[in-house]
Amino acid sequence: MFVLASVRRLPEFREGLRSSAPIAPGIAAWGLMTGVAMVKSGMSVIEAVAMTLFVYAGSSQLAAIPLIVAGAPAWVVWATGFCVNLRFVVFSLHLREYLIHMPRWRRLTNGYLTADMSYALFTARYAHPATDAAGRAAQESFLAGNYCMTWCAWMGASLLGIAVGNAIPEGWGLGFAGVLCLVGIVCSLAATRLRVVAAVVAGLVAVAAHAMPLKLNVVLAIGVAVLACLWLERGGPAGKEQAA
Repeated sequence: MFVLASVRRLPEFREGLRSSAPIAPGIAAWGLMTGVAMVKSGMSVIEAVAMTLFVYAGSSQLAAIPLIVAGAPAWVVWATGFCVNLRFVVFSLHLREYLIHMPRWRRLTNGYLTADMSYALFTARYAHPATDAAGRAAQESFLAGNYCMTWCAWMGASLLGIAVGNAIPEGWGLGFAGVLCLVGIVCSLAATRLRVVAAVVAGLVAVAAHAMPLKLNVVLAIGVAVLACLWLERGGPAGKEQAA
């Protein structure tokens, strides 16, 4: 993966690699099952590889795959991907002050490669943007080390999953294994009461609206869960407790 030599030389880059190393196996497992799911859904190997390389968004990919296979209109696929990835709007707004001094192409590169855990690890390490050139370089280097590790883990495992999914018969049940993997990831991320509420609300709405065409129940579930959490954070009965 392309990373500027000036960024790679700083010690913060290696620190970023080390900080992401413990989560790399989990990201790889998710990427492996996403690769399998793409092939088993009916996508060709070329289509699956192209989606892996250009989209780089596991949850959005998994949400869009059944819609694409079902022949859903493009706007439905786009709306689903938009809803699933709304969190990156918040990430971008937060990271703006850290990256605004960079040229546009570097901001776009950092934005594309920064995933959930990269953002979490970076903001935990640097609560505020640096104000001097050396500090800014160190922060970019740490962020690059983070997303270098996660990107390599995701891409390598996804491509392996595409190869495995294309070679292994469906009777082996890899599709169900992918569902179990995602359930495990969801459970591991449900570390706060608000996240538990979001998961429960989304699950109930998705099941209740299962009869909707084109998997629109998924889009509806995401929207309702987001609105419910926003209400709880701003003034609902659990908002004050969560803030505390």
